[in-house]
Amino acid sequence: MTMHFLICDDHAILREAIADTLEGGFPGCEIRQAASFPEAWRMAQDFAPDLAICDLVMPGADPLAGVTTLLGIMRGRPVLVLTGTEDDQLMLRLFESGVAGFAGKNSGSAVILAAIRLLMAGGRYLPPRLLDLVGAPHPDHRPLCPEAPRLTAQQRRVLLLVAEGKQNKVIAQELGVAPSTIKSHLQHAMRQLGAANRIEAWREADRLGLLRAP
Repeated sequence: MTMHFLICDDHAILREAIADTLEGGFPGCEIRQAASFPEAWRMAQDFAPDLAICDLVMPGADPLAGVTTLLGIMRGRPVLVLTGTEDDQLMLRLFESGVAGFAGKNSGSAVILAAIRLLMAGGRYLPPRLLDLVGAPHPDHRPLCPEAPRLTAQQRRVLLLVAEGKQNKVIAQELGVAPSTIKSHLQHAMRQLGAANRIEAWREADRLGLLRAP
C-alpha cells in the first residue's frame, strides 16, 4: 500500500530533509510539499494525504488558524506539527483541536519516523514536556491525557507467546484458533503500537507495560 504524505514548511531545506526521512522509512511513498498555509490547504484538499507534517509558523495565516483549518480539511487523518515554540497555551489549544502529535524541529529522523508510525496506528505523540502539560490542570482548559495504545486480552496472550519464540502456527494450536486469527491479532497489535513486525510489537508492548493483565 502506497503511503501519501504532505510536508508543509516554508524552508525548502527542512522540507527536503523530511522528505528524505519519509522515503527512507516508507519506500515508494508519494510526497507533496507546501511552503505556506494556503498552499497546504489546497494540497490537502487535492492530494488527500494519509498524514500531514506541518510547521507551526508559515505565511498565509497565524499558527492557530492555519493548523486548525488544515485539520478540518484532513477530516480526521493525522497531522504532526513540527515546532520550536514554548507557547503552552497554543500547544494545548492545538492538542484539543485534534493535532495528533508534536515533534521538535530539531528531532532526528528516528524520532519523526516513530511519531509517524504511532500516529498512523491511531495513537498520539507528545514530547515529554508536553506530556506533563497535558496531564496538568490548566485555568483555560480541561485536564487532558494523551491517547495510549490499547490491546485486547487475546492480543496480549499472542504477544506473550511471541516473546517465548513461538511461531504463529504453534500459537494458533495453543489457543485453539486458526493461524489466520493469530495473524489478524498481530496485525491489529502492530498498528496500535506503530510496530513494523511481531517482535517489535512485543517489545513496544512490554516497554509500555501493556502485557500485564488489567
